[in-house]
Formats: sequence, C-alpha cells, structure tokens
Amino acid sequence: MTAMFLGRGLLAGLLAGLLAGAFAFAFGEPAVDRAIELERLSSAGHPHAHGGDGELFGRTAQRVGLFFATGVFGVTVGGIFGLVYALLRGYLRAGDEWGRSLTLAAAGFLAVFLIPFVKYPANPPTVGDPETIGARTAAYYAMVGISLLVVFLGWMAARRLRERGVSAPVRQVLVVAGCAAAVGVAFALLPGSPDPGGFPAGLLWEFRLSAFGTQAVFWAALGAIFGLIGERRARETGRSAA
Repeated sequence: MTAMFLGRGLLAGLLAGLLAGAFAFAFGEPAVDRAIELERLSSAGHPHAHGGDGELFGRTAQRVGLFFATGVFGVTVGGIFGLVYALLRGYLRAGDEWGRSLTLAAAGFLAVFLIPFVKYPANPPTVGDPETIGARTAAYYAMVGISLLVVFLGWMAARRLRERGVSAPVRQVLVVAGCAAAVGVAFALLPGSPDPGGFPAGLLWEFRLSAFGTQAVFWAALGAIFGLIGERRARETGRSAA
C-alpha cells in the first residue's frame, strides 16, 4: 500500500509541478525580467559594476530550467506527500480519498509555504545582500521546520480535545490560539526579512503575488490530482469486489 501511495504522489507531484511552472512562467517571469532590467540599469551607473557579463545562464535557459526545477520540486514533494498520506490516511477525518487528499494538501500549503511566507515573503533575486544569503536561507528553513511542527502539534491537540469531548468551537479556538502564539514567538525570535530598499513597491508585490500563486496552484493541483487518482482507484476496487 505504501508503494502505491508513493507512486501516486510522485505522479501527482510531477503534474502539479509542471502546472505550477506554467503559472510561474506566465505570471512570474515578466516580473523577474523587469527586476533584472532594473538591476542592470542601476549597475550601469556604477563604474565598478559588471552588469550582466557574469551571467552563467541566459534568460532562455533559465526559463526552460524553470519547468525542470518545478518538476523536480513536484516529484520530491509529491513523494513525501504520498508517504505522509499513507501514514496518516486512517487518521484523517474526511470520508473519501478526495477529501483526505485535499485536507492534507491544505495542511501542507499552510505549513510548508503560507506561514513561512508571512515571515519571509518572496523577494526578487536582486533584493538583499548576497553575502547574507546563507543566513537568510537557514532562517527560512528553520521557519519551515517550526511551522511544520506547529501544524502537526495543533492537529494532534485537536484530536485529543475531540476525544475528550470538547465542543468544536472551543476546540478550534484553543488550537488556533495556541498555534498563533507559537508562530508569533518564532516570528519574534528569528531574524527579519531583508529590507527591499528602493526596489519599486509595485514590482515587488507583483513578484510576491506570483510566488504565492505558484505555490497555491501547486498545492491545489497536488491535492486534487492525488485525490482524483485515489477516487478512480477506489471505484475500480469497488467494481472488482462486486
């Protein structure tokens, strides 16, 4: 069974990654192009700037690589999604494969992307000091790890409270308040996001919205495709049993 869910996750992840790549290509690449052009114009005013001469890959290669990157990301996350689904399938309250898949995908979107995004919103490549990229990357992944832990513990707490007969409104308020407090502490302790400086606000938010949309498309597609495959498998199994 685990191998079946793993294979389903790999396929769903690949397709979701390619869909996310198409969204990023359509809505994110124009903002990246304008950010790079802005950086070139800024560098042209500095006598020691090298402009775009140091680019290892051209923009055409980078655009092709975008789909490769989102595909690899999708396969990786999809495989993990399938394994986690196999582990937690019996504990997810939704009554069918479709509902369970969408529930897990929504939790993944919240923990892996949305909460860290609030603390560290996406920035164009030209924003931030290149010398601090290592520290910023470490802080971001620390936030992802904390977010995953908080969401998992919140889910466990909700289960325990439900088993003890706590009403749904009280249970939900307690869990949301506890998770919000834990995330707030993490936000306060971790370093802040880099200052965009004089980067145009409109272009900055266009880039961030495209990053948000790309992840939303990925997680929605992952949950939907994984769930649809599961529903089809369940129908085939039901017909065979009949």
